[in-house]
Amino acid sequence: MENRQIAVRVSTVTILINLILFAFKLIAGITAGSAAMVSDAVHTASDILSTIIVLIGVKMAGKEADREHPYGHERLECVAAIILAVLLCATGAGIGYGGFLKIISGDYDAMTVPGLPAAAAALVSIAAKEAMYWYTRAAAMKIQSGALLADAWHHRSDALSSVGSFVGVLGARIGFPVMDAVASVVICVFIVKAAIQIFLEAIRKMTDVACDGSIEEEIRSLILAQEGVLGIDTLKTRMFGDKIYIDIEIQADGGATLHRAHGIAEKVHDAIEAGFPRVKHCMVHVNPADEEE
Repeated sequence: MENRQIAVRVSTVTILINLILFAFKLIAGITAGSAAMVSDAVHTASDILSTIIVLIGVKMAGKEADREHPYGHERLECVAAIILAVLLCATGAGIGYGGFLKIISGDYDAMTVPGLPAAAAALVSIAAKEAMYWYTRAAAMKIQSGALLADAWHHRSDALSSVGSFVGVLGARIGFPVMDAVASVVICVFIVKAAIQIFLEAIRKMTDVACDGSIEEEIRSLILAQEGVLGIDTLKTRMFGDKIYIDIEIQADGGATLHRAHGIAEKVHDAIEAGFPRVKHCMVHVNPADEEE
């Protein structure tokens, strides 16, 4: 519940800031005659939509397990990230296509030279979006939210697109009008790259990939440190959305009572869940240790 509240608070703040930035950049782009700044404003509008998708995804992922979904709904957050990636890619492709058409037209002299308001809007956007990236990223790392982290990178891509806008406006004002259109294409590359990264990360989490090797080693060390554990036969981990599922087979004294063996397994289970908050499910099986070993 606390994680969901953090995600809602962060998302609400970013939506409000993005609404202000969108209006500011759109007005500046139109009045200054900058295609790159108008494209940048569209990118910011897509940020608002992406954050709404993140809110929906986080809310649905936080639903309790039910009969049809006995393992919970965590993967719905990955679905939200995939939808976000597709929208982000479409936005970038549209921006790049418009800039490309202007470049190949060859009519550079007819292109409008952007005014100073566009440059000022770009600088404000760079500062605001970079701050939003770090703010959202910090919250995403705290609650281990893939969708929120994807939204953070969306903010970073918007900051980079504003850098492109600034360079385009500056280039056009010093005598290279085509630079404004070139900036739109550069913005497209940044946006599509971010979309691909978000998409691949979401797919990775949906295909039961194992945890990082360093995390598995920490889990292994914690298991072996528990009293009564004589060895580990099997340790399997898998990611379920942003949660970790673990299956373990440990070795214990073959002559121990069932009650004693159960107690050892329980200690291992509790130690893992206490030491790794992201672990949602941990199954511990006890095997008799080989007496010769």
